[in-house]
Amino acid sequence: MNLLRLPSSYLALPLLFACALTWLTYALPSGYGEGVALLAASALALLLLDLLGGGRLPPLMRFRLRRYAGTREAFVALAFALVVLLFCVLDLALFPIVLVDNPGAYASMEGGREHIRHISDMCWALPPIGLLCARKPWLRWLLLLAGLLFPVLVIDRNRLFAGLFAVALVIMLRRDESAPLPWKRVVLIALVGASVFSLLGMLRSGPLTGVTLPFGAMYRAAPQGIKWLLLYVTAGPYNFGAIEARHYVDASFLIHQVVPLSGSVATAGTGIPLDSPTVNVGTEYFPFLLAWGPAGAVASILVLYAWLRWSVRRLWPHASLFGLLIFLRMAYVCVMAPFAPQAFIWTNVDFIVLCLLMQLLAAWLPLRAPAQHTLPTPT
Repeated sequence: MNLLRLPSSYLALPLLFACALTWLTYALPSGYGEGVALLAASALALLLLDLLGGGRLPPLMRFRLRRYAGTREAFVALAFALVVLLFCVLDLALFPIVLVDNPGAYASMEGGREHIRHISDMCWALPPIGLLCARKPWLRWLLLLAGLLFPVLVIDRNRLFAGLFAVALVIMLRRDESAPLPWKRVVLIALVGASVFSLLGMLRSGPLTGVTLPFGAMYRAAPQGIKWLLLYVTAGPYNFGAIEARHYVDASFLIHQVVPLSGSVATAGTGIPLDSPTVNVGTEYFPFLLAWGPAGAVASILVLYAWLRWSVRRLWPHASLFGLLIFLRMAYVCVMAPFAPQAFIWTNVDFIVLCLLMQLLAAWLPLRAPAQHTLPTPT
């Protein structure tokens, strides 16, 4: 449980796991291992930095004893959740449902859908808000199921993972420290997420026979569903190592990512020399590697770590609701950093700014007046 309170656990451990799995999954060509080793060394340095003097999350007892339901923060958060739920319904009602109409394609963002999707993409926040803020069981279950079913219907595996991750982390943080760890529930959530991800991957992209990368014996012997998971976890470090070995430079991808409306952030169909054009992800730090080389990539890891530490500090001393939502988001993008950019993008910044504004709004709301009890007049 001490690992849950250590900020670097959410950034360094997933990166180390992805790097280790990359070495096991591929017969890495000459030079590719240097980039993977750079990622692993950076992760180990962050762990050491945290162990020597880093901050910690508040004691887990603070999360367990904190009652969010019925507070001003909960009122604002539930209003936000209902708005997101409305946009999820509009997304499904006004546009084709990908899982039903065309499971092998990505959703078209034409006809105004991109504007609705900016809001419905925040569906991952519905489950934690439901668990923390809803007093009525029907509302709690509505938000929980809506936040997990909507990503399945639109085949958005990233939002599905974000919702499941938030649910698992809330369960772990709010457990009674004297009770056994809720591993059964957490493992069940992980198995459901992995199974749904593999099924959606096979529905969308079909078999992996067309992917020609230097896979090792472990990958070739794995079942189809496990191959999807291995490819998902290891593609980022593999492509990072490939580009680092080629010393390829292209700052346009980073510019398109951080400057709104400056261009497409897609790597597919570009001049980036990827080994497989369909496996086109390269970790959170890939755009910085393209722009500024290994030094830029290491700098981006340190900046992301500092950003995560900031979100941890916002939980002190009382584990506020919107501070917790910000931390859930930052913890998730750090866990997913070995795969693709999700932290240094505008939608992530927008959500954090929105949480800060909602926290300010909640502070401005009037306190609920205590009930007045009138004593009987003596006769």
